[in-house]
Amino acid sequence: MDPFLAEKLHLVRDLTREHLASDPVAQQKMTDYLKDPEEWVLPPHVVVEDLQVAGPHGPIPVRAYRPRDTPAGAALLWAHGGGFSAGDLEMPEAHVVSAELAARAGVFVASVGYRLAQNGVRYPVPLDDVDAAWHWLTVEAMPGRRAALGGASAGAALALATALRARDRGRAADLLLLAYPFAHCPNPALDDAAAAEMATLPPFMRFPPAAIEDMVRTYVGRISDLPPDALPGAARLDGLPATHILLAEYDDLRASGELLERQLREAGVPVSTYLARGMPHGHLNRTPSLREVDASLDYFVDAMS
Repeated sequence: MDPFLAEKLHLVRDLTREHLASDPVAQQKMTDYLKDPEEWVLPPHVVVEDLQVAGPHGPIPVRAYRPRDTPAGAALLWAHGGGFSAGDLEMPEAHVVSAELAARAGVFVASVGYRLAQNGVRYPVPLDDVDAAWHWLTVEAMPGRRAALGGASAGAALALATALRARDRGRAADLLLLAYPFAHCPNPALDDAAAAEMATLPPFMRFPPAAIEDMVRTYVGRISDLPPDALPGAARLDGLPATHILLAEYDDLRASGELLERQLREAGVPVSTYLARGMPHGHLNRTPSLREVDASLDYFVDAMS
C-alpha cells in the first residue's frame, strides 16, 4: 500500500461502520486517517455554480464547474459514489474531482446530486435522476458539444447505465470515465494474488459478499432477478463509446472493473484501464497531494483530451 496510507492503517484497523455512527473516538480516528499531506484548494480559474434541473421525481441538484476565462469545448456529467445510499456534492469524490477535471481538461463538469437509496427510494430513481441530468447537459447546458459520462463506484454504475439508455435513445455519450466501478452482483472473486494482498487490510476497508448484497438490496430491494441496468455488468454492452476504467489496487471491487473491461472488449467497445498502485477503493475521496490520486485524475484528463 502507498506508504503514507500504510502508516495510518493502525487508526482504522479495528473500526466498524457501527463505531463511526456513534463513537466520537472512532470518528476522530477516521478524521485523522483521512488527512492528506496537503489541504486541497479550489483552482482559482474554475467557476462553481449550484443549480437545479428538472427530473421525473422532482428537482435534481447539480453543481456546475467551468473554466473562468476560456469557453469549455466539451462537457462531463459526473456521479459520486457511496453504495447508492450515501454521498453528496460536498464529498471530495464529487467536489474535488469535478473541480480538478474542469481545471485540468478545460471542460464543463456537472456533478449530479442524485436521490439516494434511502427512506423508500430505490431503483430506478437514482438512475432516473442521472439520466435527467444527462438530458439537461446535452440538450440545454452544452448542446452540440462533445459530452462524456463518468462516475465513481456506485456512481460509475449509474453513469454506465445512463450511457446504455443514451445509446438506445440515439444521443450516445462520446466517452465513459469509470472509477473503480461497482457493476456486478455477485461481485467477481479476486485472483489469488490480489486476494492475498487484500487480506492485510482492516475489515472496514473490505467489501465481503454480505456487504455487496446489502448494498444491492438497499438499491434494488432484492438480490435476484436484477434489472440489467441496475448493476449494468449484466446488460448488453455493445455500441457504447470508448470507456476508460480506473482501478484501485487494494479494492475488492477491482474484480468488477476487470471483468467489465473483458466484457467491453468482447462486445467490441474500445476500452483502457489504469491501475492506481497502492490505493484502496474510493481513493478519489483523497486529494491530489497523493501521487496516485493526481495520476488517476490525469488519466481521466488524458481521456478527455
